[in-house]
Formats: sequence, structure tokens, C-alpha cells
Amino acid sequence: MAPQERMEHRTTSQLEAGLEEIRQSPKDNGVLKMIVRRPGVGQRETQDAGELSIAEGLVGDSWKERESKHTPDGSAHPEYQINIMNSRTIALVAQHPERWPLAGDQLYVDLNLGGENLPVGTRLAIGTSVIEVTSPPHTGCAKFMARFGRDATQFVNSREGRALNLRGINARVVKSGTIRVWDCVKKIFDDGFIQNS
Repeated sequence: MAPQERMEHRTTSQLEAGLEEIRQSPKDNGVLKMIVRRPGVGQRETQDAGELSIAEGLVGDSWKERESKHTPDGSAHPEYQINIMNSRTIALVAQHPERWPLAGDQLYVDLNLGGENLPVGTRLAIGTSVIEVTSPPHTGCAKFMARFGRDATQFVNSREGRALNLRGINARVVKSGTIRVWDCVKKIFDDGFIQNS
């Protein structure tokens, strides 16, 4: 099925039925399930591997060219450098892996992204890179609604949806490196210790 092919959206009851599965996402040792580069507006390219760069974000992605109303000069906002979504959430909402990239995020991970588990400033090791959770919220917008439906948008933006960050989180790269699908996604604790499985 092509990613652009229209399909019937999930209903609220169908989405709520999948919530417990999302809650079971690992808290400390997750897995990178998909990497998506956005070379231009509306364009998506899935990759088996990629480079995360402090200067560029996901190399080959258009983040650096995206203007922001939140920076003095309108340049790309560093705290929106990397967009991450829970893989169980997108699997529920999108229904087919071919449609995951439509959400517009670059990294899809099987990890609990809730604010209680990953507060702002939390660092995650992925492959040889390290990223840091940033403060701007990541919420369902008009594009998300057009692609996945009103019920899905309300689901991710609900009180529990926001607590679990079902729409996702923003991050920035603090250590450049290589990432690959199926890499572990591990919390780095305050003492620099990486949680082992």
C-alpha cells in the first residue's frame, strides 16, 4: 500500500483499546524502529542508517532550511532539530508501516516518551550519537488530522496523550554519530551512566 493511499481512520474506541499496549513501551532501553529523512516539503525517505549531526540534525533532512517564528532571525530552531514519536503509537494510528512517515517525524522508537519518564534535559544514546530532550511541546496539527483523522488528533492531544507524549517529543543532537534501525535507545543518567539492558 502506498503511503499516500487514503484509508479509513481509527475511531476513538479503537485508539483507546490500544492505549495499554503503548503504556507497555520500555522505559530505559528502547529500540529505534524507523529513520525518516525529509529532504523537502512533503517528501519522505526511509533509511536503514543515518548520521546525526550537532550542526545539521539528521544529515540530509530539511530541518536546517525550515524557518521558525521562534528564533530572532527566523532560522531553524535548535530545539526542534529532531522529532521523535513512539512506534507503538504510530503503528496504532497509521495502521501500516508504509504510512508511518506521514506523521513527519524523523525517528520512531519503542520507548516510553512520557514526560515523567523522559523529562526535558534527558539524554538518550542511539548508536554512536547522543540526543537531548528539549522543552517545546510536540502536538497534533492540521496536517496530522488530515492524514490520520480527527479522533487520532484528539487522542494524542488528550490529557493522557499529552502526559505520555503520544504525538512525540522534540530533541537536539549533543553528540554527532551514526544511527541504524534496531539500534538500542538508552537513557544516560546524570552521572553519565548508560542504562544497560
